[in-house]
Amino acid sequence: MLGPPEELARGDFEMVVRRLADDLAFGTDTSLFTGSGLEYAQSRPYEPGDPIKQIDWRMTARTSRTYVKEYEALKRTAVHLLLDTSASMAVSSTRLSKHQVAVWMASAIGVLAQRRLSPCSVIGAGERTTRFEPSLLRSDLWQAIEPLRHAAPREGTNLSDRLKELVVRARRSSLIVILSDLHDPGSIPAIRRAVQKHDVIVLQLRDPAERGRLRAGFFRGREAESGRDFIGHGRVVWRSRQPDRAEEDTGRLLARAGASWLRIDTDRSIVPPLRHFLAQRSGAGGGRA
Repeated sequence: MLGPPEELARGDFEMVVRRLADDLAFGTDTSLFTGSGLEYAQSRPYEPGDPIKQIDWRMTARTSRTYVKEYEALKRTAVHLLLDTSASMAVSSTRLSKHQVAVWMASAIGVLAQRRLSPCSVIGAGERTTRFEPSLLRSDLWQAIEPLRHAAPREGTNLSDRLKELVVRARRSSLIVILSDLHDPGSIPAIRRAVQKHDVIVLQLRDPAERGRLRAGFFRGREAESGRDFIGHGRVVWRSRQPDRAEEDTGRLLARAGASWLRIDTDRSIVPPLRHFLAQRSGAGGGRA
Protein backbone atom coordinates (compact mmCIF):
# COMPACT_ATOMS: atom_id res chain seq x y z
CA MET A 1 0.00 0.00 0.00
CA LEU A 2 1.19 3.49 -0.79
CA GLY A 3 1.89 5.43 2.37
CA PRO A 4 2.73 9.16 2.59
CA PRO A 5 2.02 11.31 -0.49
CA GLU A 6 5.76 11.53 -1.25
CA GLU A 7 5.65 7.91 -2.42
CA LEU A 8 3.35 8.98 -5.25
CA ALA A 9 6.19 10.95 -6.81
CA ARG A 10 8.32 7.82 -7.26
CA GLY A 11 8.14 5.64 -10.32
CA ASP A 12 6.26 5.62 -13.60
CA PHE A 13 2.95 7.53 -13.65
CA GLU A 14 0.82 4.67 -14.96
CA MET A 15 2.44 2.20 -12.57
CA VAL A 16 1.66 4.43 -9.58
CA VAL A 17 -1.92 4.89 -10.80
CA ARG A 18 -2.42 1.11 -11.07
CA ARG A 19 -1.04 0.63 -7.54
CA LEU A 20 -3.41 3.27 -6.24
CA ALA A 21 -6.33 1.59 -8.01
CA ASP A 22 -5.34 -1.78 -6.53
CA ASP A 23 -5.26 -0.29 -3.03
CA LEU A 24 -8.62 1.45 -3.46
CA ALA A 25 -10.23 -1.73 -4.82
CA PHE A 26 -10.05 -3.48 -1.43
CA GLY A 27 -13.37 -3.08 0.35
CA THR A 28 -15.22 -1.42 -2.55
CA ASP A 29 -17.69 -3.72 -4.32
CA THR A 30 -19.32 -3.19 -7.69
CA SER A 31 -22.31 -1.31 -6.24
CA LEU A 32 -20.19 1.88 -6.21
CA PHE A 33 -20.49 1.97 -10.01
CA THR A 34 -24.05 0.73 -10.52
CA GLY A 35 -25.93 3.84 -9.38
CA SER A 36 -29.40 3.59 -7.85
CA GLY A 37 -30.35 0.74 -10.17
CA LEU A 38 -33.37 2.59 -11.59
CA GLU A 39 -33.89 5.03 -14.45
CA TYR A 40 -37.17 6.77 -15.30
CA ALA A 41 -38.80 5.28 -18.44
CA GLN A 42 -42.39 6.60 -18.71
CA SER A 43 -45.62 7.36 -16.85
CA ARG A 44 -48.83 5.33 -17.17
CA PRO A 45 -52.33 5.49 -15.61
CA TYR A 46 -52.60 4.30 -12.03
CA GLU A 47 -53.86 0.77 -11.40
CA PRO A 48 -55.05 -0.66 -8.05
CA GLY A 49 -52.07 -2.05 -6.16
CA ASP A 50 -49.47 0.37 -7.57
CA PRO A 51 -47.17 1.85 -4.87
CA ILE A 52 -48.21 5.33 -3.82
CA LYS A 53 -44.57 6.50 -3.77
CA GLN A 54 -44.39 5.96 -7.57
CA ILE A 55 -47.22 8.41 -8.32
CA ASP A 56 -46.19 11.02 -10.90
CA TRP A 57 -47.63 14.06 -9.15
CA ARG A 58 -46.81 16.51 -11.97
CA MET A 59 -48.55 14.40 -14.61
CA THR A 60 -51.46 13.82 -12.24
CA ALA A 61 -51.86 17.56 -11.63
CA ARG A 62 -51.81 18.35 -15.37
CA THR A 63 -54.29 15.69 -16.46
CA SER A 64 -56.56 15.37 -13.38
CA ARG A 65 -55.97 11.61 -13.63
CA THR A 66 -53.61 9.62 -11.45
CA TYR A 67 -50.40 8.46 -13.15
CA VAL A 68 -47.47 6.42 -11.82
CA LYS A 69 -43.84 6.37 -12.97
CA GLU A 70 -42.23 3.30 -14.51
CA TYR A 71 -38.50 2.63 -14.27
CA GLU A 72 -35.98 0.48 -16.09
CA ALA A 73 -33.00 -1.20 -14.45
CA LEU A 74 -29.51 0.20 -14.90
CA LYS A 75 -26.68 -2.30 -15.27
CA ARG A 76 -23.84 0.22 -15.15
CA THR A 77 -23.58 3.95 -14.72
CA ALA A 78 -21.14 6.32 -16.39
CA VAL A 79 -18.46 7.92 -14.21
CA HIS A 80 -17.49 11.54 -14.89
CA LEU A 81 -14.32 12.81 -13.17
CA LEU A 82 -14.38 16.61 -12.86
CA LEU A 83 -10.74 17.60 -12.26
CA ASP A 84 -10.01 21.16 -11.11
CA THR A 85 -6.83 22.40 -12.82
CA SER A 86 -7.08 26.06 -11.78
CA ALA A 87 -4.21 28.10 -10.35
CA SER A 88 -5.17 27.64 -6.69
CA MET A 89 -4.73 23.88 -7.10
CA ALA A 90 -1.11 24.40 -8.22
CA VAL A 91 -0.08 26.57 -5.25
CA SER A 92 1.66 24.42 -2.65
CA SER A 93 3.61 24.76 0.59
CA THR A 94 4.82 21.15 0.37
CA ARG A 95 6.46 18.94 -2.24
CA LEU A 96 3.14 17.78 -3.71
CA SER A 97 0.44 20.21 -4.75
CA LYS A 98 -3.31 19.73 -4.64
CA HIS A 99 -3.22 19.50 -8.42
CA GLN A 100 -0.76 16.59 -8.42
CA VAL A 101 -2.66 14.61 -5.81
CA ALA A 102 -5.96 15.26 -7.62
CA VAL A 103 -4.53 13.97 -10.91
CA TRP A 104 -3.37 10.73 -9.27
CA MET A 105 -6.69 10.20 -7.51
CA ALA A 106 -8.74 10.93 -10.64
CA SER A 107 -6.61 8.51 -12.67
CA ALA A 108 -6.89 5.74 -10.07
CA ILE A 109 -10.66 6.12 -9.71
CA GLY A 110 -10.96 6.10 -13.51
CA VAL A 111 -8.97 2.86 -13.74
CA LEU A 112 -11.07 1.32 -10.98
CA ALA A 113 -14.30 2.34 -12.73
CA GLN A 114 -13.20 0.85 -16.04
CA ARG A 115 -12.20 -2.38 -14.32
CA ARG A 116 -15.79 -2.60 -13.08
CA LEU A 117 -17.00 -2.01 -16.67
CA SER A 118 -18.23 1.53 -16.00
CA PRO A 119 -17.40 3.95 -18.84
CA CYS A 120 -15.39 6.93 -17.60
CA SER A 121 -14.68 10.48 -18.74
CA VAL A 122 -12.21 13.06 -17.42
CA ILE A 123 -13.27 16.71 -17.61
CA GLY A 124 -10.97 19.63 -16.83
CA ALA A 125 -12.57 22.22 -14.57
CA GLY A 126 -10.10 24.96 -15.46
CA GLU A 127 -9.63 26.70 -18.80
CA ARG A 128 -8.44 23.61 -20.69
CA THR A 129 -11.08 21.76 -22.70
CA THR A 130 -11.40 17.98 -22.59
CA ARG A 131 -13.81 15.37 -23.92
CA PHE A 132 -17.14 14.68 -22.21
CA GLU A 133 -18.01 11.28 -23.67
CA PRO A 134 -17.31 8.39 -21.25
CA SER A 135 -15.31 5.42 -22.53
CA LEU A 136 -14.25 1.94 -21.43
CA LEU A 137 -10.93 2.20 -23.30
CA ARG A 138 -7.87 2.70 -21.09
CA SER A 139 -6.19 4.62 -23.91
CA ASP A 140 -9.02 7.18 -23.84
CA LEU A 141 -8.52 7.62 -20.09
CA TRP A 142 -4.79 8.31 -20.47
CA GLN A 143 -5.45 10.61 -23.44
CA ALA A 144 -7.89 12.68 -21.37
CA ILE A 145 -5.61 12.80 -18.31
CA GLU A 146 -2.37 13.69 -20.10
CA PRO A 147 -3.22 17.35 -21.01
CA LEU A 148 -4.28 17.97 -17.40
CA ARG A 149 -1.22 16.53 -15.66
CA HIS A 150 0.85 19.71 -15.80
CA ALA A 151 -0.30 22.66 -13.68
CA ALA A 152 -0.86 26.13 -15.13
CA PRO A 153 -0.07 28.80 -12.48
CA ARG A 154 -2.37 31.40 -14.08
CA GLU A 155 -5.29 29.21 -15.07
CA GLY A 156 -8.75 30.34 -14.00
CA THR A 157 -11.45 28.13 -12.55
CA ASN A 158 -14.55 27.03 -14.46
CA LEU A 159 -15.73 24.35 -12.06
CA SER A 160 -19.32 25.53 -11.74
CA ASP A 161 -19.70 26.16 -15.49
CA ARG A 162 -18.28 22.75 -16.43
CA LEU A 163 -20.54 21.05 -13.90
CA LYS A 164 -23.61 22.84 -15.27
CA GLU A 165 -22.63 21.84 -18.80
CA LEU A 166 -22.10 18.24 -17.75
CA VAL A 167 -25.51 18.05 -16.10
CA VAL A 168 -27.12 19.21 -19.34
CA ARG A 169 -25.11 16.87 -21.58
CA ALA A 170 -25.30 13.71 -19.46
CA ARG A 171 -28.39 11.93 -20.72
CA ARG A 172 -28.71 9.38 -17.94
CA SER A 173 -28.10 9.44 -14.22
CA SER A 174 -24.34 9.20 -13.66
CA LEU A 175 -21.71 9.20 -10.94
CA ILE A 176 -19.89 12.55 -10.86
CA VAL A 177 -16.64 12.75 -8.89
CA ILE A 178 -15.41 16.31 -8.25
CA LEU A 179 -11.74 16.79 -7.28
CA SER A 180 -11.22 20.42 -6.29
CA ASP A 181 -10.38 22.85 -3.49
CA LEU A 182 -13.79 24.46 -4.14
CA HIS A 183 -12.41 27.99 -4.54
CA ASP A 184 -15.00 28.65 -7.24
CA PRO A 185 -17.77 30.67 -5.48
CA GLY A 186 -20.43 29.07 -7.68
CA SER A 187 -19.37 25.49 -7.02
CA ILE A 188 -21.73 24.75 -4.11
CA PRO A 189 -24.92 25.96 -5.89
CA ALA A 190 -23.87 24.02 -9.01
CA ILE A 191 -23.37 20.85 -6.96
CA ARG A 192 -26.80 21.30 -5.38
CA ARG A 193 -28.36 21.32 -8.84
CA ALA A 194 -26.30 18.34 -10.02
CA VAL A 195 -27.42 16.05 -7.17
CA GLN A 196 -31.03 16.40 -8.30
CA LYS A 197 -30.22 14.05 -11.18
CA HIS A 198 -26.81 12.51 -10.51
CA ASP A 199 -24.88 10.79 -7.74
CA VAL A 200 -22.16 13.26 -6.72
CA ILE A 201 -18.92 12.72 -4.80
CA VAL A 202 -16.87 15.76 -3.74
CA LEU A 203 -13.21 15.22 -2.84
CA GLN A 204 -12.03 18.57 -1.47
CA LEU A 205 -8.25 18.96 -1.40
CA ARG A 206 -6.42 21.08 1.16
CA ASP A 207 -2.83 22.27 1.45
CA PRO A 208 -1.23 22.39 4.94
CA ALA A 209 -0.89 26.16 4.60
CA GLU A 210 -4.68 26.40 4.48
CA ARG A 211 -4.71 24.91 7.98
CA GLY A 212 -2.51 27.76 9.25
CA ARG A 213 0.39 25.54 10.28
CA LEU A 214 3.31 27.18 8.48
CA ARG A 215 6.30 28.03 10.66
CA ALA A 216 7.06 31.41 9.12
CA GLY A 217 6.85 35.11 9.83
CA PHE A 218 4.93 37.74 7.91
CA PHE A 219 4.76 37.36 4.14
CA ARG A 220 3.14 39.08 1.18
CA GLY A 221 0.95 36.83 -0.95
CA ARG A 222 -1.34 36.92 -3.96
CA GLU A 223 -4.49 34.87 -4.45
CA ALA A 224 -3.75 32.54 -7.37
CA GLU A 225 -6.96 32.99 -9.37
CA SER A 226 -8.26 36.47 -8.47
CA GLY A 227 -4.85 38.16 -8.31
CA ARG A 228 -5.78 39.85 -4.99
CA ASP A 229 -2.76 40.81 -2.86
CA PHE A 230 -2.74 40.16 0.88
CA ILE A 231 -0.35 40.08 3.85
CA GLY A 232 -0.31 36.90 5.90
CA HIS A 233 1.53 35.21 8.77
CA GLY A 234 2.79 31.67 9.05
CA ARG A 235 0.61 30.92 12.05
CA VAL A 236 -2.55 32.42 10.57
CA VAL A 237 -4.72 30.68 8.01
CA TRP A 238 -4.54 32.26 4.55
CA ARG A 239 -8.25 32.08 3.76
CA SER A 240 -10.11 31.84 7.07
CA ARG A 241 -9.49 32.07 10.79
CA GLN A 242 -11.34 28.80 11.35
CA PRO A 243 -10.65 26.62 8.29
CA ASP A 244 -11.76 23.32 9.83
CA ARG A 245 -15.08 24.79 10.88
CA ALA A 246 -15.61 26.43 7.47
CA GLU A 247 -14.88 23.20 5.62
CA GLU A 248 -16.98 21.12 7.98
CA ASP A 249 -19.83 23.56 7.25
CA THR A 250 -19.21 22.93 3.55
CA GLY A 251 -19.40 19.20 4.19
CA ARG A 252 -22.71 19.56 6.02
CA LEU A 253 -24.13 21.74 3.24
CA LEU A 254 -23.17 19.17 0.62
CA ALA A 255 -24.47 16.26 2.69
CA ARG A 256 -27.76 18.07 3.23
CA ALA A 257 -28.02 18.54 -0.55
CA GLY A 258 -27.43 14.81 -1.11
CA ALA A 259 -23.74 14.80 -2.14
CA SER A 260 -20.94 12.80 -0.51
CA TRP A 261 -17.96 14.84 0.76
CA LEU A 262 -14.42 13.97 1.85
CA ARG A 263 -11.53 16.30 2.66
CA ILE A 264 -8.08 15.22 1.43
CA ASP A 265 -4.95 16.76 3.01
CA THR A 266 -2.00 16.74 0.61
CA ASP A 267 0.58 16.16 3.36
CA ARG A 268 -1.08 13.00 4.68
CA SER A 269 -1.64 9.50 3.35
CA ILE A 270 -4.58 9.56 0.94
CA VAL A 271 -5.28 5.85 0.48
CA PRO A 272 -6.79 4.82 3.88
CA PRO A 273 -9.36 7.66 4.14
CA LEU A 274 -10.31 7.44 0.47
CA ARG A 275 -10.64 3.65 0.53
CA HIS A 276 -12.72 3.79 3.72
CA PHE A 277 -14.89 6.50 2.20
CA LEU A 278 -15.54 4.55 -1.02
CA ALA A 279 -16.20 1.34 0.93
CA GLN A 280 -18.79 3.09 3.09
CA ARG A 281 -20.53 4.47 0.00
CA SER A 282 -20.62 1.10 -1.77
CA GLY A 283 -21.91 -0.58 1.35
CA ALA A 284 -24.67 2.01 1.69
CA GLY A 285 -25.62 1.71 -1.98
CA GLY A 286 -24.62 5.21 -3.03
CA GLY A 287 -24.37 8.70 -1.67
CA ARG A 288 -27.70 10.28 -2.49
CA ALA A 289 -30.43 10.41 0.11
